[in-house]
Amino acid sequence: MPVSSAMEAGPHVSRPSQPSIPALVRPGPWTRVLARLDACLSQPLRQASPVELNRGRLLVGCLGMMLLCDVLALLFYVRPSPEPLRTGAVQLLCLVLFTGLLWRLRQASSIRMPAWVLCFLVTVSILYETVRTGRQAVAVSTMAMLVPMLSVYLLGLRWGLFFSLLTATNMGLVHPLLYPPPDTNYALNLYSALFVLCGWLVSWMFQASRDEANAALEQALRTLRDSESKLVSLVESTDDPLCSLDTKGRVIAFNPAGTELCRQLFGGEPLRGGTLFDGLAPQQRALWKARAERTLLGERIRFQVDTVVEGRPSVMDLSLNPILVAGRRVVGMTLFGRDITALKQAEARLGELHRNLLDVSRQAGMAEMATGVLHNVGNTLNSVNVSAGLLADQLRGLRVPGVVKASALLREHARDLASFFTHDPRGQKFPAYLETLAQQLTAEQEALLKETRLLERSIEHIKAVVCMQQSHARVGGVVEEVSIPQLLDDALRLHTVSFERVGIQVRTDYAPVPPVMVDRHKLLQILINLLSNARHALLDSDQPDKHILLRVGRSAEGRLRIEVVDNGVGILPENKPRLFTQGFTTKKQGHGFGLHISALAAVEMNGLLTFTSAGPNQGATFTIELPIQPEALPG
Repeated sequence: MPVSSAMEAGPHVSRPSQPSIPALVRPGPWTRVLARLDACLSQPLRQASPVELNRGRLLVGCLGMMLLCDVLALLFYVRPSPEPLRTGAVQLLCLVLFTGLLWRLRQASSIRMPAWVLCFLVTVSILYETVRTGRQAVAVSTMAMLVPMLSVYLLGLRWGLFFSLLTATNMGLVHPLLYPPPDTNYALNLYSALFVLCGWLVSWMFQASRDEANAALEQALRTLRDSESKLVSLVESTDDPLCSLDTKGRVIAFNPAGTELCRQLFGGEPLRGGTLFDGLAPQQRALWKARAERTLLGERIRFQVDTVVEGRPSVMDLSLNPILVAGRRVVGMTLFGRDITALKQAEARLGELHRNLLDVSRQAGMAEMATGVLHNVGNTLNSVNVSAGLLADQLRGLRVPGVVKASALLREHARDLASFFTHDPRGQKFPAYLETLAQQLTAEQEALLKETRLLERSIEHIKAVVCMQQSHARVGGVVEEVSIPQLLDDALRLHTVSFERVGIQVRTDYAPVPPVMVDRHKLLQILINLLSNARHALLDSDQPDKHILLRVGRSAEGRLRIEVVDNGVGILPENKPRLFTQGFTTKKQGHGFGLHISALAAVEMNGLLTFTSAGPNQGATFTIELPIQPEALPG
């Protein structure tokens, strides 16, 4: 469908194939003169190209001037002339010929024949008067300059040269031969002939430059028409509403989708001569006019409007843009629209999926944390069992029966202890026996105390791990003050046993940093995931010295910087662009959620998760940057 216009009754505005001069000038006396000249031309000539039309007008003007000169000559020159009959006949013949040429222009489709006849008559008239009178003033008359100018403009270069050569030959050769000196100044004739040829040259140069300019103009017009056709086709074919308004808010043009938009927003198509906002309620009309005023000041405005399309709620994304011309002057505005209902619904579904993904990630993180807790508690329980067994064996091996025997022996000789210790061989050995027994009991006591301390430490470790898991198992999303070194130690404690089992050394480099306000659960989840990835990278590596470095400090911008550095398998260059993509993993049993969720969690805390790696087997460094001062979390 064509672009509609509020200023036309029909659905399409016709455009002329060529612009005409009257359409490009302001109304005035000159416009009326051009209209009179056009009235003397035929219909094909009036519809011709601008160049041909201007030639026809010039030809009509010259013929009119010639007719006026002939009438004046018949009235005032013929009677006092030396030969009135011949002069009158010549003037009358010219009058008839010029009138016939004017009549011919009313019928002809080309000006070439009337133009050729006019140039011929002017040239012949000059030649005739020069031969008849013999006066040098007539031969070198300025009227001769009309010949090259008219002939070049009306007939072109070659015919212009022909008539110019005739006139120059008459001046420089014919007249001096017929009327030699002293009646004629031969130099003056030659200069006049030369000026006629110069006039032809200047006219030709002007004609050539004008033709070149016209060709460029025609090409620009063709390009403009092609661009206009493409633009109209594009506007008509788009499903997005488009309206063009003038500075008064009146509709200039709109596509079919724009028509439907007007019905939805403004209650129907605008009336001819009315503004787009006439059908709105007063409050809405004031709002739209305020937006239009801001747009006319050069501001681009974008907003969303809830509407109803075919009985269903819809959301339209609208924008008002100024139409600027040379000098940044605003001459109107355009109203663009787009139905973004599907986009809004997709955003809502994406948000729901994101929340579900976060829940799944949290559950996965809690499962990983629980796995770490079970590993640590399980290994510690093994130590508890070993300590308990050793304690039982040591308790069973205590020298308690020897003490019982010594006590019975003393009870047996309770009445004669002095005699027992001095004369009885057993009594004489009894002090040494007690000393030896005391030493053995002391050693056994120390062994029992050592195992008891080990047992206490194991039980305290189990208690600490369980308490830490409980402290981190709260609902996420709570921002609280967190000590980063302590949180790193908690994350390491969950991996201590798994690191020691495979011979991974952990080094720490904590610079003094203040506590920060973050979501403890999200940051711990990121750290656990990074430590787990570093462990897998080291397991797959052939490095003899497997180690992980945890570094805490400040970045150049003053933000908190946490680095997890390993000397594992590194990252392949082709994997770097996809490393944080959901579902991408290099582990055989991986799910591809860890780094993706960690990156999202860092962004949600106004932070950033990045990585560097020199290449395969060169290790990797993952960096978390967080604001030290509290910032508004993104919505």
